[in-house]
Amino acid sequence: MSEQEKRYFGKTALVVDDDFDYQELISFYLKSYGFEVVVGGSQAEGEKLIQETDFDLAVFDLMMENSDSGFVLSYKLKKTNPKIPVIIVTNVTNETGYHFDVSTDEMRSWIKADVILDKDIRNEQLYNEINKLLG
Repeated sequence: MSEQEKRYFGKTALVVDDDFDYQELISFYLKSYGFEVVVGGSQAEGEKLIQETDFDLAVFDLMMENSDSGFVLSYKLKKTNPKIPVIIVTNVTNETGYHFDVSTDEMRSWIKADVILDKDIRNEQLYNEINKLLG
């Protein structure tokens, strides 16, 4: 087992995305870092998993059955446990040209995510962002 694979051994990540292929890709990356991965395919499933499952990291798609599903899940998770890091992944910038950013207190006050990433993120980029969040 490599150092990268050992890094998050014993930790659990929640991935909620309605795109099965992307859900599988992110799960594969997270497992390669050592995470146990729990997945959901909708906002409703994500809400249920937030209530039923203990985890150390959450990765949410922004747009699922609602255009703000990822924001809703982030809000509900942070209300329950504000210390769990949340990453939102989205194609919204490519699709609409609108860019969400959590670098200011004002944006973080309503988005409730720690990081927002484009869905075309590479494995190394995701790993680096998780390292920043979990140390």
